[in-house]
Amino acid sequence: MSKGRSCPADYRLPAETFSAPVNLACEVLYVIGGLYGNRQALDAIERRVAGEPGATAVFNGDAHWFDRDPEVFSDIEQRLQRHYPLRGNVETELARAGDDFGCGCAYPEQTDAATVERSNRIHQQLQQTVNSLPGMAEQLGNRPATLIANVAGERIAITHGDEQSLAGWQCDHAQLQKPERQQQLHRWFAENCIRVLACSHTCSPAALSNGEWAVINNGAAGMPNFNNGRYGLITRIARTASAAALYRGQVGPLVVEALPVTYDQRAFAAEFKRQWPDNSPAALSYWQRINQGTDMTPEQTCIKGFTLANTLCALEMLS
Repeated sequence: MSKGRSCPADYRLPAETFSAPVNLACEVLYVIGGLYGNRQALDAIERRVAGEPGATAVFNGDAHWFDRDPEVFSDIEQRLQRHYPLRGNVETELARAGDDFGCGCAYPEQTDAATVERSNRIHQQLQQTVNSLPGMAEQLGNRPATLIANVAGERIAITHGDEQSLAGWQCDHAQLQKPERQQQLHRWFAENCIRVLACSHTCSPAALSNGEWAVINNGAAGMPNFNNGRYGLITRIARTASAAALYRGQVGPLVVEALPVTYDQRAFAAEFKRQWPDNSPAALSYWQRINQGTDMTPEQTCIKGFTLANTLCALEMLS
C-alpha cells in the first residue's frame, strides 16, 4: 500500500494487551484523543480536569498535528507530561527511524487520494519540527500505545484506534453500526473483562452500548465534530454524571459521557493560520472544518445505549 494507507506491522496490538493488569486507578477518568496541537483546547481541558477532584486525564494519541511551530509543539509536550500521554499514529511515525509510512493514518479506500497526500505532507513538515527538538523523537516513541484504567472497580481499555490496531478503523461510526461488529465486540469485552473501550482515531465521534459494555470514540478534542458549534469533544467516565455532558450512557456502575471542549476559537484560528497559511496542506484539509464544523449532529453519534443530555441549547449559543 502507499504511504498514509499502509498499516505497519507493529501497529497490531497483541491479543493479550487488554487482559493485562490495570495501569492506574481513579475516581473520574477523562480520555482525550485528537488534540491535534490545539493549545487553546488544552487550556480548556486542563481547567476542567483541575476543577474536578479525583480526576485523571489520559491523552490517547494524536496530541500533535497542527503544531508545526517548535515553540507550540514543545509547550504542548511539556504540559502533557502532567498527565498520561499515549501514542497515536502521529506520535508513532514522528518517532520512527528507518521506514517511511507517511502519516500512518491507514486511511480506508473511501478516503480520497488528495486527502491522503496532504496528510503525508503535514507529517513531513511536522517531522522537521520534531527533528529540530533534541530528544523529542525518543520521548514520543517511548510512550505506550494502550492503557488500562480502573474506575469504580471496572476495567477501562484505552487506545488510539481500536482493540486490534493502533490505527484501526473498526471503531468508526459505520463499523459500529454493523451487527457482526457488535457481536465481535461482545465477545472481546467478555474475554478481557473490560467494561468500556475508549478510542478516537477516526476523527469522527461514535458511541455504542448494550448496557453491559460501551465503546466511545471522542472524535477530536481539538477540532469541531458537529454542526451546532465549534467545539471539541472528550470522554468522561465516572460513577456520577457531569452537568456539562453532551450525551451519556449508563454501563454497570459507570456513567460514560461525551463533554464539549469550548476553547477560544478566535485564538486557535489565528494560531493555526500563522502556522498553516492558505493553500498549505493543513489549511486545505482542515480549515473548513475548523471554521464551520461538520455536517454531523450529536444525535447521529449515538448509535445505541446513549442519550442526549441537556447542554444542546447552551452550545447553540456558542456557534
